[in-house]
Amino acid sequence: MRVLVSGGAGYIGSHTVLSLVAAGHDVVVVDDFSNSKPTVVGRLEALSGVHVPVHAIDLTDAAKTERLFAHEQIDAVVHFAGLKAVGESVAKPLEYYRNNLDSTLSLLEAMRHHGVHRLVFSSSATVYGEHAPVPYTEDYDRLSSSSPYGQTKVMIERIMADVAAADPALRVALLRYFNPVGAHPSGQIGEDPQGIPNNLMPFIAQVAVGRRDKLTVFGDDYPTADGTCERDYLHVEDLAAGHVAALEHLDDMVTPVRAFNLGTGTGTSVLAMLQAFERAVGRELPYEVGPRRAGDLPAFWADPTRAQTELGWQAVKTIDDMCADTWRWQQANPQGFPDA
Repeated sequence: MRVLVSGGAGYIGSHTVLSLVAAGHDVVVVDDFSNSKPTVVGRLEALSGVHVPVHAIDLTDAAKTERLFAHEQIDAVVHFAGLKAVGESVAKPLEYYRNNLDSTLSLLEAMRHHGVHRLVFSSSATVYGEHAPVPYTEDYDRLSSSSPYGQTKVMIERIMADVAAADPALRVALLRYFNPVGAHPSGQIGEDPQGIPNNLMPFIAQVAVGRRDKLTVFGDDYPTADGTCERDYLHVEDLAAGHVAALEHLDDMVTPVRAFNLGTGTGTSVLAMLQAFERAVGRELPYEVGPRRAGDLPAFWADPTRAQTELGWQAVKTIDDMCADTWRWQQANPQGFPDA
């Protein structure tokens, strides 16, 4: 298939581009580079050995999105593009609702106009909210989220379900990620957050490479094995493979719109992840325990059974793989991707 990857220069998008190419698909990238660097594209071409066409446009611009679909022959869309920082979304809710919803509406309208009926959406485990039983299962239907970012994912899932109900040809896979970490084994592409990292793994990596003085662990008095929060960490390469599996399964889904958890099914604590990273680095890393962070749940992880049985997909990489690959990336790119 010829696949349009929105946000294809971003962290998860770039790894998925490589997985799609490796699986024999043609890829076209659209990205406005608001949260990524154009230098990613050259690395993708070097790693894949193919030219990757790129359109540097903002998908909230419906006219430009329409022209993109008129210009390119597209068989399917994998939709990553969107703002994604939970804390920032609380401070800037209008920006998040405007960007994430408008870009999705532009894509769906252009897809309808040009007869594109296959869509894989980058959703999130945050749609399960604070009250879903653990492990999270896809049939939990009281979806909600405590942040505007998460609410945009809930809304987009509902929009896509409504659009599919009105268009019998449309097939949509909703991929609910847990905690993506890791990097490509080459060390050439990885997570490059702008500013202070919001997530644990890139923060630890920046401490290890000397960009940050120490890690702050937000609370060590949770009802978990070591008192720190537990999350379902998933290697980004496994996650990328999940997108390929979902794309290739779209025509055979049991319902036109189907949600799939992409996770390992196992929770790993903050301190366990820190210790795994110390094994990768070969030394202890400085940290301190701070107060709990508002909104953090003690522990959650996926039930990945549906993805295993219906997509034939499961996570195979370990926590040590995730840390070793992240450290290789961070050592090779201590300041992240260059600007040019």
